[in-house]
Amino acid sequence: MRSGRPSTSRTEENIAKFRQILSENRRLTVRSIAEEVNIDRETVRKILTKDLDMRKVCAKMVPKELTEEQKQTHSLSRHF
Repeated sequence: MRSGRPSTSRTEENIAKFRQILSENRRLTVRSIAEEVNIDRETVRKILTKDLDMRKVCAKMVPKELTEEQKQTHSLSRHF
């Protein structure tokens, strides 16, 4: 984004669209999401990482932080 130029793609409406898209399929690529919502890939990446606080793990978009339940499940599975 250029200095002084407001972002028109990182809107609450688009962020909500991304949440919906990812709830249906977390294995989508940045490119496929960009094509689906007609937004450039860099903006898609920013929405995923900055607005939705996600990162890519094994080709799947996931929250950066585990929930307490996920931590407990992970901890239990390591003992078996």
